[in-house]
Amino acid sequence: MSRPLKGTPAQGLWGATLGFSIGFAAVALFGPTAARFQEVMGLSPMAVGFLVAMPSLSGSLLRIPFAAWVETTGGRKPFLVLLALSILGMAGLTAVSLFIYPERLTAAWYPALLLLGLFCGCGIATFSVGIGQVSYWHRQRQQGRALAIYAGFGNVAPGIFTFILPFALAQWGLATSYVAWFIMLLAGTVLYAMVGRNSWYFQLRQQGISDEQARRDASTLGQELFPARNLIESLRESARCPKTWALVCIYFTTFGGFIALTAWLPTYYTQFYGLSPQLAGGLAGLFSLLCSLIRVGGGVLADRLREGGENTATLALLILLSGTLVMISANRYELALPGEVLMAFGMGVANAAVFKMVPQAVPHAVGGASGWVGGLGAFGGFVIPPVLAFAVRDLGQAGYAIGFIVFVFLTLLSLTMTWILKYPGEPEPAPPSRSNQIAEPLASQS
Repeated sequence: MSRPLKGTPAQGLWGATLGFSIGFAAVALFGPTAARFQEVMGLSPMAVGFLVAMPSLSGSLLRIPFAAWVETTGGRKPFLVLLALSILGMAGLTAVSLFIYPERLTAAWYPALLLLGLFCGCGIATFSVGIGQVSYWHRQRQQGRALAIYAGFGNVAPGIFTFILPFALAQWGLATSYVAWFIMLLAGTVLYAMVGRNSWYFQLRQQGISDEQARRDASTLGQELFPARNLIESLRESARCPKTWALVCIYFTTFGGFIALTAWLPTYYTQFYGLSPQLAGGLAGLFSLLCSLIRVGGGVLADRLREGGENTATLALLILLSGTLVMISANRYELALPGEVLMAFGMGVANAAVFKMVPQAVPHAVGGASGWVGGLGAFGGFVIPPVLAFAVRDLGQAGYAIGFIVFVFLTLLSLTMTWILKYPGEPEPAPPSRSNQIAEPLASQS
């Protein structure tokens, strides 16, 4: 006799949102503390750029394989593995802060910090795991709202940590602050293990029920979306579609830019304007929170506008471009603040618009396209901070402002990609495929 099934769609949503927010906080791992490491270890701006970006490397590249793992086991096990790896990295970083920092923390420890940041960043990859976990719990008509709640509220964790960490550093010091973070991560992982649940199909499969029977039984309970029978083929098909790479480019600029600036802005405000770590953290946290929360509104706007994805993305990218120009020309932080707000609005709205466009642009391989877009787009969080630091290395203090020109080029390129998606010329015939059973339901919503 099969065991009783556990969980509800609401529990599936909030469990995944909890797990994602706990893991995604690693975006802020080094940003507010970079100045302390730079001072003690004598790091160059380039070294700081790589340090703050390191969690985003593992957090982006692991998204694709772990999203594929969800298709076979559900999200619970991949979630726990990623959070466990993040705990391992946080434990090592906490040990460094307790026993090495500051007297014995020299430049020789820099590779170890990079490695620990790589482990901590594994929690960032929970985004793609949670997307699948939430999707399988909810009916087609509920997907937009559920995923907007998941992405919007899950994304606020870096902003919260960027805001409060400088105050914790001032009150407790580096070691105690990282101890508190480690305890929070450990407690959050335990809490996710208690409340996080796979959808009914995966629970039935874990009880030894056949695939076809599990699909039928889960359907009677209300589950409408099921995992791809061949996700590898979906990845191949989407990789052959040029529109996939246009979407990757846009998401690299907006979501990768969001991760990059969340990590870089504390350094920008303290080193360029001489602000206190608390004020710099507050301004960086404001950017991160605005960018995360406006994503929910961006999804609503994309649903309501005609050709909503492309038009919303175009509007958002123009706002992002205007904010970037303000950041380049600002010589006082009061003047940079409006630019930061404009960039946050532009990136947040564009992030929502991208996933509105995915099922429209690649309807025959939505799962694979989402994997490429989410994984490689987030890779911008690793690439962009060292580019910003490169400008500082070559141009001195002025490079902190001039470095934002990278967003001008990225935004102009993204606007070109949006135009191509909106006016593709001759339509491409979609190859016949049943490789991703999520494709048709999602495409029917758009």
